Amino acid sequence: MNFENKEFTDLLDAIRLVYGYDFTDYSEASVKRRINNFMTNRKIDTIEMLGKVILKDEKLFEEFIQDISVTVTEMFRDPAFYKSLRTNVLKRLATYPFIKIWIAGCATGEEVYSIAILFKEEGLLNRTLIYATDINQKSIHIAKEGVYPLENMKQYTSNYQKAGGKISFSEYYKAKYNSVLLDKSLKQNIVFAAHNLAIDKSFNEFQLIICRNVLIYFNQKLQNNVFDLFYESLCPFGFLGLGNKESLLYADKRKHFEDVDRQEKIFMKTG
Repeated sequence: MNFENKEFTDLLDAIRLVYGYDFTDYSEASVKRRINNFMTNRKIDTIEMLGKVILKDEKLFEEFIQDISVTVTEMFRDPAFYKSLRTNVLKRLATYPFIKIWIAGCATGEEVYSIAILFKEEGLLNRTLIYATDINQKSIHIAKEGVYPLENMKQYTSNYQKAGGKISFSEYYKAKYNSVLLDKSLKQNIVFAAHNLAIDKSFNEFQLIICRNVLIYFNQKLQNNVFDLFYESLCPFGFLGLGNKESLLYADKRKHFEDVDRQEKIFMKTG
């Protein structure tokens, strides 16, 4: 369904005022498409009616956020990225007595546990703290549980092997009925928390920040703001992992990063 730009901007303004979520600098086409899908699935005919119901019903608004925020992910997704981290980044991180990592936009946690496995296999997890954040509270809850469909394990195992995995992937989970529970040892060094990249500030200093398949849903202005946030949050010679679908090319801080892996968009802060 189609709606006027003023209706669209009025809805985003109301959401920001009532709930504090700011989608005004997200990709307009992406947000409109997801709003349309939400309205169609719940048989809401007009954007005016959508505004009325989600601004009064917090439970429905949580469902709205679940649909608007992007949660498509898998363990060791894009294995070459993890292989590059193992080869080009972890040896340098091993020189730190304590390592802090921020995974921004962690969705339902598959990437977080993939990083935990990677660091465990390199003998670094016991002195690493991983902060995993997302705008979506429901996704964070799923991530904390660490329970995933058994049917996904075939793909995850293939990804893990391509990423240079060192043992049988099944060593990291226990299967029960149609689900798997990831090993509790992977969770011990992970802090899950809500964080909105559009409005929230830096909260620590990190040696590694990973943010993949998130920035493509932001407009150029918001992307630039987020890159500034990452720059502020990285220690000198810290690493930023964006993955091959993102770009640092037009960021104001581009000159302060050097390429570590141009293909997988892994950078090191130099100034």
